[in-house]
Amino acid sequence: MGGPSVPEQPPVAGWTPTRALGRAVLLTGLLLLAGVVLGRVDLVVLATPFALGTAYALRRRPRALPEVWIDADDAHLVEGAEMGRTVTLGNPDAVEYEVAVVRSRISPWLRIERVGFAGGATAGGKTVADRPFVTSVPAATAVDLELAGTALRWGRHPIGPAGARVAAAGGMLVSRAVITEPVRVRVYPKTEPFEAVEAMPRAAGLVGAHHSRRPGEGGELAGVRVFAPGDRLRRIDWRVSLRARQLHVAATLSDRDAEVVVLLDVLAEAGRSGGVDGAASVLDTTVRAAAAIAEHYLHRGDRVSLLEYGPAARRLRPATGRRQYLTVLEWLLDVRAHASSHEPYDQVFGPQLLSADALVVVLTPLLDERSAQMLARLARSGRFVVAVDTLPANLSPPKDQGWAEVAYRLWWLDRDTMIAQLREHGVPVVRWAGAGSLDQVLHDVARLATAPRVGAR
Repeated sequence: MGGPSVPEQPPVAGWTPTRALGRAVLLTGLLLLAGVVLGRVDLVVLATPFALGTAYALRRRPRALPEVWIDADDAHLVEGAEMGRTVTLGNPDAVEYEVAVVRSRISPWLRIERVGFAGGATAGGKTVADRPFVTSVPAATAVDLELAGTALRWGRHPIGPAGARVAAAGGMLVSRAVITEPVRVRVYPKTEPFEAVEAMPRAAGLVGAHHSRRPGEGGELAGVRVFAPGDRLRRIDWRVSLRARQLHVAATLSDRDAEVVVLLDVLAEAGRSGGVDGAASVLDTTVRAAAAIAEHYLHRGDRVSLLEYGPAARRLRPATGRRQYLTVLEWLLDVRAHASSHEPYDQVFGPQLLSADALVVVLTPLLDERSAQMLARLARSGRFVVAVDTLPANLSPPKDQGWAEVAYRLWWLDRDTMIAQLREHGVPVVRWAGAGSLDQVLHDVARLATAPRVGAR
């Protein structure tokens, strides 16, 4: 005896008849009805091919909807790098999909230049990602729609949602649209070349690459002094000892690390971003400069922390090493401008939360008076503060008629006055210009650090 028969599974909901199926059924019914009413056999014979063709096409109906997913590759992309992603259309059914239409939304900051199915034709151009692509999918297989292009700007850029509709049974049935969730591509900011050769104003740690002003074990010679208990024998300077008839040792300055706080002013945005090869907005300059500064000081073994001056008040704790650098890049991807009329909390941005020995680098466009007040408070508290101007130098004036141009000039004069007042308060303001941007400023801050500080707390 044969085994029990397995009942055939009903078709999955989501498949609807097409107009082709409706026309075939309607034409077959009309021919049969006319043949019966008029008693004409030729009309019945004429309807037979339509009936048989429709029945043959529907003999194997699809029982599963197509599947769509996007490749979630976690490759580390940098601005201007080549990128590639894949939208996959799967056919889990035992029936071939004669026609499959795939389309996906893509962030404008991902310039897709080549699109094509694996092993098939490839389309090129600037707008290839804006149109649907058509292919066929054999039974129990999957096809890949490959997207290749360039990442133009830092951030988390979505690819998707992607959707597909397929036709089966000779075009008699069509599936509903199957849509998948978007996948966000992480594009890290391009690190601008930056090198600060000047010493830190004050090194606070026990070991590091900076020559502090405190005596200790290090490589910087500070002079020769009389031998004291606890000095190492290898430090004895025998020439001086023989001449003075008393043991003398070579005194050195200790090598210490420092803490760098990069404070990002996100109260306002100005300028229009043109991507990695175009104009830079305030946020573009801020994020790229922060990445460059963090990379430089972390490479030297210093502790680096990040802080947002804005309503969100995001903070990244200080740490060292390559792991901290990768964390910094990840943290910078979520930087956004947050306009707010409320004063940021003093409990978050107060000087008491910053180390007294830390170098505070403030990246600000100086578009908000609250930013200038924050800089002045940090300077009065005795912190070492450097303000980096991130406002685009080629910011275009408004094109409106009337008093717009005059108001623009008055605004620039008021901003220059604000910068002059900050410098009077001891806050150096320098425009970001890549390599060597902070050398002269750090030299002045380090020189001032040796002078007596009045009113510091």
